[in-house]
Amino acid sequence: MHQVPMISSKLFGVAMMTYIVATLLYLAFMAFKNKKVGTAATGVLILGFLVHTAGIAFRWHETHLTGYGYVPLSNMYESLIFFSWTMVLIYLIFEWRYKRKIIGVFFIPLAFLAIAATSIIPGVSDRITPLIPALQSNWLTIHVTTCFFGYAAFAAAFVVSLLYLLQYKRSKAGDPISWLPEARVLDDANYKSIIIGFPMLTIGIITGAMWANYAWGSYWSWDPKETWSLITWFIYAAFLHARYTRGWHGRKAAYLSVLGFLAVLFTYFGVNFLISGLHSYAT
Repeated sequence: MHQVPMISSKLFGVAMMTYIVATLLYLAFMAFKNKKVGTAATGVLILGFLVHTAGIAFRWHETHLTGYGYVPLSNMYESLIFFSWTMVLIYLIFEWRYKRKIIGVFFIPLAFLAIAATSIIPGVSDRITPLIPALQSNWLTIHVTTCFFGYAAFAAAFVVSLLYLLQYKRSKAGDPISWLPEARVLDDANYKSIIIGFPMLTIGIITGAMWANYAWGSYWSWDPKETWSLITWFIYAAFLHARYTRGWHGRKAAYLSVLGFLAVLFTYFGVNFLISGLHSYAT
C-alpha cells in the first residue's frame, strides 16, 4: 500500500472539536436565550459540517492515491464518519424546519460521539486497505448511503421521542418544561423523522438484497445483519401502520420510536461485534 498523508483524519478531528464547541454554544443558548448565541451555535455547526464534508472528500481522494480508489463507506471507521455527517445534515434540516435550536443540545453530541467512537472502539482504524471482492461494487455506495440516511433520521426520532416523554411527564404534573418545544411539536418531529427514515431503510434493504445477489448469488441468506435490518424495518413499519390505522400519537409512538432506534444500534454495532456473519467485514 502506498503511504499517503492522512489529511482527512486531521479534518475529522477538527470537525469533532467544532461539534463540541457547537454543543456548548447550544447549551449557552438554552441557558441565556440569547439570539446571537443561538446564531453562533448554528454557524459553528455549519462550519464543522463543511470541514467534515471536506474530510470525506479528502478520504475519497486518499483512497485513489493508495491505488485502491473507492467511495469511503467500506468499514466501521468510514461508516461512523459518514453516520456522523448524515446526523448533522438531518439536524440542520430539522432546525431549519422547526426553528427549535434546543434540540441541538441533545442531538449534536451524537454526531460528536460517532466520530469519537472511531478512536475508542477496539480494532477500528483509519488505515486505507484494499476492498474485499464482495465490496467492489457500485451497490456499496447506494446501499450504505440510503441505510445511513435512514439511521440518521431514526436517531433524530429517538432524541425527540425522549424529549417528548420528558415533556409529557412534566406536563401531566402541571409543570411543562418551558425550554422544550411543546409535546405536539415533538410528536410531529418524531413522525416526520420516521417518514424520512423509513423509505431510506426500505431502499437500503432492497439494494442490499440486490448487492447480495451480485456478490454471493443469493438475494437473501438470513445473515444476522439482514435479519436485524428486517426486524428494524418491521418496528418502524408497525409505527407507521399504528399511526395511520389506530391513530397512535404521543407516548405509544415515542416508545415505539425508542425501541426502533435500539434495534438500529444493535443492527449496526451488536451484529458487527457480537455475531459473526457475512457482514463481519464491516468492523
